[in-house]
Amino acid sequence: MRREFIKNSLVVAVAGSIAPALFAQADGPQEGKHYRRLNNALPTDDPKKIEVIEFFWYGCPHCASIDPLVVDWSKKLGPDVAFRKEHVAFPQAIKHQQLFYTLKALGVESQVGPTVFDSIHKDRRPLLQVNDMAELAAKAGIDRKKFTETFESFSVKTRMRSSAALSDKFGVDGVPAFGVNGKYYTAAAMAGGNGQVIAAIDALIVKERAGRKA
Repeated sequence: MRREFIKNSLVVAVAGSIAPALFAQADGPQEGKHYRRLNNALPTDDPKKIEVIEFFWYGCPHCASIDPLVVDWSKKLGPDVAFRKEHVAFPQAIKHQQLFYTLKALGVESQVGPTVFDSIHKDRRPLLQVNDMAELAAKAGIDRKKFTETFESFSVKTRMRSSAALSDKFGVDGVPAFGVNGKYYTAAAMAGGNGQVIAAIDALIVKERAGRKA
C-alpha cells in the first residue's frame, strides 16, 4: 500500500465547537463519507471500555496542528473511554516512530511529545539522528545513556512492529487518523477538518454507548 502522511493536504483546522453544528445539519457524520466501518472488528485492549486510538506521525504538520485539540479533548473523555496514541510506521516515519515508543517506554511521551512537535515544525530540526533525539531528551531531564539504550532496546522495536501491524489492520494510509473501538476508522481528511474529526469520534462514542445499553 502506498503510504502518504496525509491524503488531502487541504485539511482545514477548525474549532471543535463548529463541527457538531455542521454534523447536526446532516443528521450526524455519515458512514462511508466521514468514517468507515471495518469489515472485521478488531479486539480492543479492554472490552469494558470504548477504545479510541489516534494514529499520527511526529513529522506530519497536520498531526502537529491537531495535537493541542486532541490533548484538550482527551482530558474530557468519560471514564468508559480509553484513549491512546500510536505512531505510524510509514517509510519516512520510522525514526520518529522509534522515538515515540522510546519516550513511551520511559514514561515521558505525554510531557515531551509537544516539544518534539515544536522542534520539528517550529525550530526546523527534523530529529532524524539519535544524537539529536538524545539531546532533546536530555533537555527534558532524561539521562542520555538511558535514552539511547531504550531507543535500541528489543522491547521498543517489538512495540514498533506491533503498532505497524495494528495500523495495517485499520488500513491507515494517512494521518492524523483514528480508530474507534476496533470497529470504525476516520481521519481529518475524511471528516473535513480537525474539529470535524473530533466531532465524528464523539458521535461514534455515543453510538457505541447506545449499543451497549440496548
